[in-house]
Amino acid sequence: MTTATASAAVPILTMTGICKSFPGVRALHDVTFRLFAGEVHTIMGQNGAGKSTLIKVLTGVHPTDAGQITLNGTALTIDTPRSAEAAGIRTVYQEVNLCPNLSVAENIYIGNLPQKNGRIDWQTLNAAAARLLSGLALQIDVTRPLDSYPIAIQQMVAIARALSTEAQILILDEPTSSLDEDEVQRLFNLLRQLKARGMAILFVTHFLAQTYAISDRITVLRNGELEGEYLTGDLPQLKLIHKMVGREIDVDSLTQPQAAQMAQPGATFISTHGMGHKGTVHDLDLEIHAGEVLGLGGLLGSGRTETARLLFGVDRCDSGAVSINGHSARFNSPRDAIKHGIGYCPEDRKKEGIVAELSVRENIILALQARRGLFRFLSRKRQDAIANEYIKALGIKTPDAEQPIGLLSGGNQQKALLARWLATEPGMLILDEPTRGIDVAAKLEIMDQVLALCRKGLAILFISSEMGEVVRVSHRIAVLRDREKIGELDAGQADERAVFHMIAGGGA
Repeated sequence: MTTATASAAVPILTMTGICKSFPGVRALHDVTFRLFAGEVHTIMGQNGAGKSTLIKVLTGVHPTDAGQITLNGTALTIDTPRSAEAAGIRTVYQEVNLCPNLSVAENIYIGNLPQKNGRIDWQTLNAAAARLLSGLALQIDVTRPLDSYPIAIQQMVAIARALSTEAQILILDEPTSSLDEDEVQRLFNLLRQLKARGMAILFVTHFLAQTYAISDRITVLRNGELEGEYLTGDLPQLKLIHKMVGREIDVDSLTQPQAAQMAQPGATFISTHGMGHKGTVHDLDLEIHAGEVLGLGGLLGSGRTETARLLFGVDRCDSGAVSINGHSARFNSPRDAIKHGIGYCPEDRKKEGIVAELSVRENIILALQARRGLFRFLSRKRQDAIANEYIKALGIKTPDAEQPIGLLSGGNQQKALLARWLATEPGMLILDEPTRGIDVAAKLEIMDQVLALCRKGLAILFISSEMGEVVRVSHRIAVLRDREKIGELDAGQADERAVFHMIAGGGA
């Protein structure tokens, strides 16, 4: 169905007057949303705008406080994920929520495995899975374990699982955050096939270019309310950003180099010589100075996160040497790295960063208390003072310090992680994908805070899959390929093209 046809048709799904509040937070207020068959409809908004809450209401994770949902013109009660699935609404989340130790075929039909004589009919199962994937232009061995395939293939398998039942609506929540450009295009080709079959697709992303590449229609949420619904062709990118943030914003500043205009870095904080770990990174030489941002440039799989894990002691070096402030150091665990003044904001803040059930206060003081040990407790008064100081300094949007951090937006969770390590007064911060899954305005805030910390003398290792961000904040960029360092670029000569040229083997 074309966009013009969809606009004249009756929506397959309508959400009207949706309201949802949590303690101290009004997440959604009087929101209306429409979804048509044969279209890709993207929801856009800043972190905290209500996108995730609207999805969770639609999928039965959260019950509504008010409002109505209709499917094919019939009022629908969705109070559990099972009731959403029974209505033909299937969801694929950012984190692939499957069983990595099971085969591809088992993951697709888990809970609905074909039986023969009281046992699993493996022949029928594998044939059905292969047939389903073939219809999605994916030819793989369905008997292999899921975790033997890259994340992009796992995403496809998750979509195939969603389509293994009579799904009418497919919801994709940040599905491209861990994919490279080729993998994104492969996913988009699949979505276009599904759209042509009449599938209604709800797409949630923070990537503007991807929104315009795949979307027929865009709904904008701001501060938990509907800002508007637009045909994609009628809404230029700059206008979309203004509607998301509610003010004019200088988008060009996202990629304009900033570090080159700052003061020269100070003494070397950390240096590595021949650092490596079998199967991850090899023979790595790095230097990071006080008051300097060193960016790691490289494609997915180049060894960026593996380097961060070695420098924080999550993984142990089995070759090479590390020195801190000129003295030899060895990290057998993250505790050793913390003692040497290193903090680490990991790539997956939900799994490895925040403790969702704990309060903002408890998350902020976590590393400082760990460094002090079991018997040197921070008083409650001191905890409150530290938490409130950083909530104010970093502009963390929360009703108070006792709010469970899991209820905050992604951008505010990321700021709380920064606060956690700043409370330890570190000499160096390792920031792995600090802007992943947050909106344009929040990205600018995070990157500006990185530069402000650098001006105060912190050494910072900055990792991002968005090369423009690396270029913007870095004094130097160490370029990785195939888990080895292949060269460096300084701020004066670095731009995205130069980094990719080096990765492709063209030198500096």
